[in-house]
Amino acid sequence: MHKVLTSAGLALAVTVGSLGGGMSIASAQGIQLEIGPNGIRPVERERERDRRGPPRRGCSERDARAAARDEGLRDVEVTRVTPRSVTVEGETRRGRVITMRFANERGCPEL
Repeated sequence: MHKVLTSAGLALAVTVGSLGGGMSIASAQGIQLEIGPNGIRPVERERERDRRGPPRRGCSERDARAAARDEGLRDVEVTRVTPRSVTVEGETRRGRVITMRFANERGCPEL
């Protein structure tokens, strides 16, 4: 009887140890193990970055318009976008048309 309990305890320890190691490796790779009525099956988790799309880089047209409005321009329109700069055009309170250029990098610094 003692030998049967020892064997069962050893088998349980090996099973629990192998499941714990497998889960940590699987979670590190973005795979989740689900236990259900059909048994244990691996499920790929959707990565957060994939849901949101690629990380934002540069100055978007919307950000450039907002920066120009902050500088006091009205009716702002984007006239040119290059890999290095974003050019916008807008009117001042007096009706004068002004052109502004922003660097095409995060934060839209003015050139």
